[in-house]
Amino acid sequence: MLMLMLGPHMIAALPRLHTPAFPTHPMSSGLNPAQLQAVAHLGGPCLVLAGAGSGKTRVITHKIARLIQHGLAPERIAAITFTNKAAAEMRERARALAGRAAQQVLICTFHALGVRLLRQDGAALGLKPQFSILDSDDVASLLKDCGASTDSVTARHWQWTISGWKNAGLDAAQALAQAKDEAQRQIALVMAKYQERLAAYQSVDFDDLIGLPLLLLQRQPEVRARWQAQLGHVLIDEYQDTNATQYELLKLLVGARAHFTAVGDDDQSIYGWRGATLDNLKRLPQDFPALQVIKLEQNYRSTGAILRAANHVIAPNPKLYPKRLWSELGEGEPVRVQACDHEEHEAERVVARIQSLRGPASDSAHKAYKDFAVLYRANHQSRPIETALRKAQIPYQVSGGTGFFERAEIKDLCAWLRLLANPDDDPAFLRAATAPKRGIGHQTLQQLGAFASQYKLSLYEALFAHSLGAAVGARAIATLHEFGRCLSDLQYRARHCHGQEAAAALLADWLQGIGYQQHLLDHADSPQQGSARWSNVLDFCDWMAQRCATPVSEDAATANAASATKGAKQRAQQTLLDVAQTVALITTLQERQQEQDVVTLSTLHAAKGLEWPHVQLVGVNEGLLPMRPEDDDAAALALRLEEERRLMYVGITRAQHTLVVSWLKRRKKGRETVPAQPSRFIAEMQLDAASVREDPRAKLRALRAEFAQRAQAAASATKPPAPS
Repeated sequence: MLMLMLGPHMIAALPRLHTPAFPTHPMSSGLNPAQLQAVAHLGGPCLVLAGAGSGKTRVITHKIARLIQHGLAPERIAAITFTNKAAAEMRERARALAGRAAQQVLICTFHALGVRLLRQDGAALGLKPQFSILDSDDVASLLKDCGASTDSVTARHWQWTISGWKNAGLDAAQALAQAKDEAQRQIALVMAKYQERLAAYQSVDFDDLIGLPLLLLQRQPEVRARWQAQLGHVLIDEYQDTNATQYELLKLLVGARAHFTAVGDDDQSIYGWRGATLDNLKRLPQDFPALQVIKLEQNYRSTGAILRAANHVIAPNPKLYPKRLWSELGEGEPVRVQACDHEEHEAERVVARIQSLRGPASDSAHKAYKDFAVLYRANHQSRPIETALRKAQIPYQVSGGTGFFERAEIKDLCAWLRLLANPDDDPAFLRAATAPKRGIGHQTLQQLGAFASQYKLSLYEALFAHSLGAAVGARAIATLHEFGRCLSDLQYRARHCHGQEAAAALLADWLQGIGYQQHLLDHADSPQQGSARWSNVLDFCDWMAQRCATPVSEDAATANAASATKGAKQRAQQTLLDVAQTVALITTLQERQQEQDVVTLSTLHAAKGLEWPHVQLVGVNEGLLPMRPEDDDAAALALRLEEERRLMYVGITRAQHTLVVSWLKRRKKGRETVPAQPSRFIAEMQLDAASVREDPRAKLRALRAEFAQRAQAAASATKPPAPS
């Protein structure tokens, strides 16, 4: 607890701790004293309070190397984070630091760890190893069936509520017992049916990947003891984002030995709306009295001016563990505040600032488009910014949008194609069998799933089992066999379909045969949405057909995946089945393309963990940031405001060199334009008004003078010399 009372200068004076050989080891180079102390603490529970930009990933990867160096087998180390991107970065950095041994370290997300637990030991809960994981759209569709509703909005509301209950550790019976009103009671009854369907389909949803492993470890002492013995040290990244279920899972994984390192920052806890709770930080010293608390306060990202604004903003929040960020990067540019007339004016100012910093008069060393980010509280705020950027021909990307291959209609088609390539893919079977619906209902799938599980068959194999008639009715068997014949026929045609034109014709004929266009129109919320989804389908089919025109030798992704196909390399063009076998690989490779040189537009939530040289926070108004809460309860209002303040803090600390905060004098609210007030957070930054209030007229005059000077210089360069 000594670290809680030390400031940055006292921390800097701390001696390098523990093993004498470690500070001189090459892998310890570049670590400050607090980071070294966190890396060197191996003997028990450790909480690392890592302020924004304080090098937490460096601490985690160095600690992995340190554990290996001290003799802990790498396969007994687990590092858990929240996103696949963060896990991939951590793996790469750990390998660079610790070499090949780091390849055996389990570095994954919480949900990937849950999958591993259930694949290995889920049989104790009635799950077969090949259980399916349903995505959000699959869940919404299943809830519609369970609740006898066709309304997508209602199904999403059920999904959100059920997810909240699961994150709190409640099953359907417990949710029903705690229901506050008749609406919640009805949702709890839908949840009970939903859980029955999941069990019958041998499927789980995203929340089950945490809840079921917790249930497994609670009910199976042998499984719990085996996992505790397996994991010699567990490191948890972004600990402040854990929910109640994840905390209980962590406790059971580490056991009484409690060899773990939790890395987090209470000032960056911004996911309360999805179940994350700061109570987990409060409970750590209570549940683990030997907990060592270490604070990382030196920031390696931002200038002093930016950090001072961040420290001021977060100061009014209650502190679990007080800390104050500091930096050796110098004072830097002052944080600037812009008052804008309306959204369009604000967007123009965004464009003008980007152009100014990229112009020849700017002394900034960071002038690429990718060095700029525009951050906002809600998605709808991006629209005027996008319009202004397009008008100025400035390339941009909207972070957090739905990727093409994540769209429901594309997932439907990919499920069919995956099933053609691998008929034993049960998740693909479940999706293809019901998209579009063809008379195969949930009861039939339930019976088929139970039969397949009993005889250890895939769903596709079970279709043609002679004894299936004992488990499924004659009418249902006829429907299932028709689906099986459709798949077999499509697989045969895809195997013998060469080239772009043939593939395009086959895909068009297939979609017409299954009535997929009508399916989209029937299940869309509006005709426009149905047409847009069908347009996506046509784009996907064009893309698939073009792949068939690519010679195998010219397509590295396809060549790698299709090399096992007999004769594939000798064919001038690929078959549709060849391409179907590589869909997952190709989409994965596309996600790994090099970073584009574009301006980033992002919500504050999606920007967490990222950084840019130049950041602009827009729409920083009362009612937007902080967003106007709907709660009437005073305690709930206070908690909501604290989280909104942390969100502002996260936005400020994304900036490395320059930060602009803009607010609107009038803003749109529905169809009206209403007077608006600057956010209270602007005043809380405690900026020097004389140095940060920009005069737009002076800025405009400077830009005009710059353009005039450039035009004059260009004219002088092209003017012919005077005759002698």
